[in-house]
Amino acid sequence: MTNEFLAFAPISTDATVLHPAAALLDEMMARVGVDGLVAAFADPGLLALVDQHAAAVRDALVDAERELDAEALAGYARSIVAAARRSGRYVPAAGEAPVRPAEWLAGDWHLLRLVGVCLLAEESGVL
Repeated sequence: MTNEFLAFAPISTDATVLHPAAALLDEMMARVGVDGLVAAFADPGLLALVDQHAAAVRDALVDAERELDAEALAGYARSIVAAARRSGRYVPAAGEAPVRPAEWLAGDWHLLRLVGVCLLAEESGVL
């Protein structure tokens, strides 16, 4: 006996089910990465700051003996988001992040750290 609706149920190819770490990194890229990286590539000072954040993330992962892979980067991003929320700071929704370099330079530390995570994810090819 089969459920008549089962025959028409779509097969899930949802990335959050198949690759939760990559899905989280994609979400961070949509929330802060794209706008932050575009702004950084337009402003050498901001790019240097984002590079410093990326280096700090890389160093933290090396110190923890973690590979620079999607799981490690996603775990790091999760911890930054959790700490930000605990301190009453927000992570913008997709399309709501600052767009001008000056806004990023005046922005919160956690947003720049997340852009650093996104830079590493992009450079490492884990997106």
